[in-house]
Amino acid sequence: MTQPILQVEGVAKRFETGSGAVEALAETSIEVRQGEFVAVIGPSGCGKSTLFNIIGGLESADRGRVLVDGKPIQGSHKDIGMVFQEESTFPWRTVLENVAFPLEVAGLGKREREEKAMRFVRIVGLDGFERRYPSELSGGMRQRTALARTLCAEPRILLMDEPFAALDEQTRMLLGEKLIDICQSLKQTTLFITHNLSEAVQLSDRVLVMSFRPGRIKRTVEIALPRPRSTSVIASESFAAYLGIIWEELKIEAARGMLAAETERRGATAS
Repeated sequence: MTQPILQVEGVAKRFETGSGAVEALAETSIEVRQGEFVAVIGPSGCGKSTLFNIIGGLESADRGRVLVDGKPIQGSHKDIGMVFQEESTFPWRTVLENVAFPLEVAGLGKREREEKAMRFVRIVGLDGFERRYPSELSGGMRQRTALARTLCAEPRILLMDEPFAALDEQTRMLLGEKLIDICQSLKQTTLFITHNLSEAVQLSDRVLVMSFRPGRIKRTVEIALPRPRSTSVIASESFAAYLGIIWEELKIEAARGMLAAETERRGATAS
């Protein structure tokens, strides 16, 4: 086996709140190899986004470390790109200008950066829309713009935090298929956070199931389905079996999350 490109070793995090300390993430370890697509799924409040932010350098861990190519990193890293759930396009820039933004920051000349940015506009299927502004695009097209902008910086590791959560189910599935094609063509290493079981199985080589808070990796499920994940694969008994396996692990944690939320609500009401 080759050396993992990304290693998360014993990372843990707690937050201080008005009602005391909250342990968001228990000691968590992950390894991701070059070209893998790994999904992380868990109930609300399990620390998925905290883990994402620590890997991406947006938050520091209380314990543990993150390594790229076996070397510990701190803060943001040139080899790690991030795509978020929230709208992140610049409304005053066209699609092409949005995608070219990291190249502009890097100091590339206008012609060179537009040529390179246009390549990624085509990769995400937005050629013909490169002169449009975000207000003229659908939600799915804006997310593709954000993805192209991140890919344009050529990160070796792509982190995606529920990038399709605000979209309708049909658009999610179509963008999921597009994302698979993109990641395979670029051999892009991807760590993808989602709440959606079908999305996790459709996209991934492996699914990491997290427990409720404090979050930890409860189980790893290898997805041995053929690629491309065509409609016949998604409709197969094997696909449904994976959904069942993941749900069996997840439903206990989801129930714990619901109970904790209800307890917190009652406490707030009582006070």
